[in-house]
Parts: sequence; structure tokens; C-alpha cells
Amino acid sequence: MLSVAKVQRRNAWRYYVRGVAYGDGRRPVGQSLKAAQEMAGLPPGRWWRRGLDALGLTEGAEVSERQLELLFGQGRHPDADRIEQRLLDDGVDPATARRQTVLGQPIEEIVARNQTPLLALDFTFRPQASLTVLWALGDAHTRRVIERAHERSATQALRWLEDDVAETRWSSGRGRAKTPALVVAAFRHFDNRDGFPLLHEHCLVLNRVQRRGADGKPRWGALDTTRLYKHVVAAGTLYTLAMTTEVCEELGLATVPREVTPGLRPVVEIAGVDQVLIDWSSTRRQRIEDALEGLTYTYVQEHGRLPGEKARHGLGWQAAQDTRPEKRTPRPLEQLLAWWRASAVLKFGKRIVDGLVDRCRAVGAALRARVDPVVDTALAAVDVAAVVLTVRGNFARRHVLAEARRHLLEILRGRAFTCGMDDYIANRALADHGRQTTMPQPGRRTPAADQVFYTADFTEPEPWWIAGTDGKPPRKSSRYERARVASLAVRNAIRAAPTPPTEQDDPPAATTSTAAHAVDHPGRDAALTPAQRAGAVQTHQQAAMPDVYLEGRTTDPATWLRTPENLDRLAAITREANARRCAIAIGRTPAADPGPPVDRHRQEHEHEQQRQPRQDPGQGFQP
Repeated sequence: MLSVAKVQRRNAWRYYVRGVAYGDGRRPVGQSLKAAQEMAGLPPGRWWRRGLDALGLTEGAEVSERQLELLFGQGRHPDADRIEQRLLDDGVDPATARRQTVLGQPIEEIVARNQTPLLALDFTFRPQASLTVLWALGDAHTRRVIERAHERSATQALRWLEDDVAETRWSSGRGRAKTPALVVAAFRHFDNRDGFPLLHEHCLVLNRVQRRGADGKPRWGALDTTRLYKHVVAAGTLYTLAMTTEVCEELGLATVPREVTPGLRPVVEIAGVDQVLIDWSSTRRQRIEDALEGLTYTYVQEHGRLPGEKARHGLGWQAAQDTRPEKRTPRPLEQLLAWWRASAVLKFGKRIVDGLVDRCRAVGAALRARVDPVVDTALAAVDVAAVVLTVRGNFARRHVLAEARRHLLEILRGRAFTCGMDDYIANRALADHGRQTTMPQPGRRTPAADQVFYTADFTEPEPWWIAGTDGKPPRKSSRYERARVASLAVRNAIRAAPTPPTEQDDPPAATTSTAAHAVDHPGRDAALTPAQRAGAVQTHQQAAMPDVYLEGRTTDPATWLRTPENLDRLAAITREANARRCAIAIGRTPAADPGPPVDRHRQEHEHEQQRQPRQDPGQGFQP
């Protein structure tokens, strides 16, 4: 997972220099960063990526406090003190000497225009909760594998942003150029503010990049941060996919989708890690959920509807900020590991903790035996296009690419795949099912590839209602659930589509009716026969498709709103809610309140409308 925050001129950069570089702790006043890190047993920050050459820095070198202050606090060269002193010795006046150490536009000029300079972006990478539990409670080998995969995956996501996304802009955006390299300062943290395990990496991406000017000389300019923000989700899914795949391949593990919020996209976790262990490590989750419930209620009262996907992310961020505890004194990793193990043993027992890795390997071996490294690109393109269309309506390539990476993570269960498969699925989804909606305007600049939007020609199933559990009322099906139903219907139709007969004298009987699409299989040079292809698709899809997508709760007519059972249940819930509301209004108990009068004619009319025949939501799109 990946989150982004701004490092700005005023006090934000001080927070990163004094706190983030010190393990999210509160550094003692007057103590240098290096001395504080050594005393607390914290790893120092490291320089990453290709932009270091232009600054005279080395990949993997230690980040000093003065370098942080100069680069991320003043927008100057990290070795500005030496450069400025050399210029002063040569007789250059102080103002000119200082200007020579500034990267790009001076911050003082930006402040003079009443603007807030953006110095850097904080890209924070963190693995899934189950991987964090394995890292905290596993053996030394498991911990090394997870840390190595975490660093490689974060580097891969940054390299993708550097190669395919990042651009520099000037002249108020009228001038643009591809960014050749980024400058990143990375700080690794091991725990959250409650002291429980949370492996994550703060990557401060400098908002200054070098480009070639019209005269061929190097110039420093600002990043197009809006473009980076738009690709954060795609970069986060790349990190999660790369890290999960590497850990599963190295340790012989597998993944399983777990539903956190009913109706929303499941979270892919490591199979064998119990939910109680995940809840033990996620100490802030319950506090955030309690705060989020109140914020959601306020949102509904103000807007008259439930929050959408973007609004939910905003409310979740606000809930996390409202429940954020105070900083604490960081501790060395050795002490944290001992404390985490003691806490888990006391709560769950020594047998559960000691057998965690072996249990995950056993469950992973069973899943890996069922799931071959087979990716059906035709069905994957359908699934990706249907989900993105139903969730977003209009979409760009970055949305399709992120969904393609989620698809690979879900169906392969942690198995390796051919490099570039995510791009291939995204391209095929756009080519086979996408219809471009952004049209170039005469006399205007042709939009870039990532600025072009598409839609698809899938028929979205009618919304239906799902019966509540644990005393909760029925809820309306989410866009994600409707996307799954539409995708399954189209995929079933593709499976059943016959292949045109080949021009052979005596074609085998097994090839006369097979799936009309190909299957990509890494490591297999020879093409599969149609019979082998159909068998591989059927076996793979049955083994890899999460059961939650095939359960009757989204396709069973007994859970739909228009059935008499659900209508009676809804009516009972409505009567109970009205009685409780009236009891509160007049100060009586709910049992003594018979409830408000019911308009029988209106209720019968609404029931009659709901019983009208409609398209079966389980059928979806029929090609």
C-alpha cells in the first residue's frame, strides 16, 4: 500500500527532519540526528534513485541532518555550504554565491508571491497487515526475506514512476519534458505510534529535477506533482503485487482475499495468518473505525447520501488524523521484536506464535498445488474492464493498469507471472472493450496517452439488496459487487463461445468446441492444444477464483429486495426504527410506543412497483 503527503516550506519540513528521520519519535532538543539515531538503535536514512549523480551523491549513502535541511528545507544543493564558501573565497558576493547553490526557483521568490512552496512528496510504502505479522513474529530468515522484498518493491515502484510517469514543467505548465531521474531520501520505520509492528518506508521525493535547457545546459525545475498524484494508486498496486509475489515465491506461501468491509474490494493477505493476529497488530484500526462511523453519519446528514469512493478515502484520512496518538521514544528493533513476541505469546499462546510460519507454508503449499501460473488474458481483460467501468464510469489507462495488477494479485495467489503481463492485460482491456471518450479538439494540443479517457460497452446489472447479518439491516449492492456479477456473466459467455473449425482434414473431436481465447503460460514455449487450453482455463479459474465472488449472497434471489421475505423484513425494521424515534421524541420507551400510522395505500403501491419484472441481476450482460 502507498500513501502520499506533502513536505512544504513552513513547518512540515521540520517535522520530517526532526521526527520522521528519528523513527517518528520526538528527538531530544540539542541532540544531533546521527547521535540520536545511534542512541535509539535506529537505521539511518539512505539516498535512492538516479538523480543523485547530478548532486554528487551516492546510491545507498547515509542521509545527514544538514543535507536534509538544505535540500528539503531550503531547496539548495546538499553540499551548499562548501560550494558557497568556495565561491566566497573566489571573490563572489554573498548574494550571488548563495544563488548559485539554489536548485531551480528560489523559495523566497515563491513566498513573495504569497504561495506555499512544495519541497517534496512523502511516498510511504507499507505491506499488508499479514506480511507485517509474519515479519514481526517470524524467524530471522523470514524477516530478511520480507525486508529485502519490501525494499526491492518500493524501488521498483519508484523506478516505474521515474521511467513512465514523472515529468518536469515550467512556464506555468506550458513547457513540459520527461524527467530523467528522481532524488529520494528513504527512512525505514518498524512500528506505529502505539509501539506495535508496522514495517514501512518513508521515501521523500525531492520536488526538483534536472533537465536540458534550450541551450543544452542543465537546468533545475519542479516536478509535475499533479501527474504523480494521479498515478499513486497504480504505483501502490505495483508495490503490493511485486512484494507479495517475491515473498510468496521465496517462502512458499500463498495469498487469500479477505473481506474487510462488506461490498468493497477485499484485501489480499497471506494465507494462514489468522485474523486475530492481524487485529492484534492493527491497534489503531478499531479507533479509526469508531471515528469513521461518526464522520460517515455526519456526511450522510449533510449530503443526504452515503459517501462515494473518493469521499470514503477522505473521511478515512480524517478519522486517522483525529485518532492519531502522541509521539513516543523509539526503541531498537531487537527490543521491539522481543516485546512483540512476548505480547503475542501472552495473548495467543506459544504454540500459535511458534507455528505461524510453518502453518502459512502448509496452507500455501495446498493453494499453490491447486493454482498453476496461468493467466487467461482474455478473461482478465473482461474482468478488468467490467470492474473499472462499473466502479468509475469513465476511466484512464492508469485506472485499468492498477486494476490489472489487482487482478494478477487475486487470481495467481502469490505465484510469479511473466514480466509485463500487467501492461499487456491493460492494453488488451482498452483495445477489446474500451471506447475512447476524449476526442482531440482542433487547434488544441493533442492529449497525452494518460490524459485520454475511455468507457466500455458492458450492461451494468440492476442494483439489488443483500440480506443483513448479525442483526444489521439489508444493504444495497455495491458497485464492486455489481461489477463482479457483470464480469462473471461475460466470462461465462466467452468460455462457452465455440472456436471456428480449423482447416484440417480430420480435426480431433476434442478441438471442435473450446474456449475462443488464448492462455499465457510462463515457461512454456509450445502452444497449448485447444483441449489443453480449455482444461487449463477451467481448472485454474475454479481453483483461483475467491469463493466470496461465487457465493449466493450476490446471485441468490432470496437476498433480493423485491422478494416477500425481504419486504417483510424491511417493513419490520422500518416499524422498529419509527417506534424508537417516536419514543425518543416523547421520552417513552420503545416498547410502549406503537409507532406512527402507516399509509397502507402508499406502502402497497411501493410494494407493487418493486414486484414489477426487471432484468435478472444475476444475468448481467449477454453478448
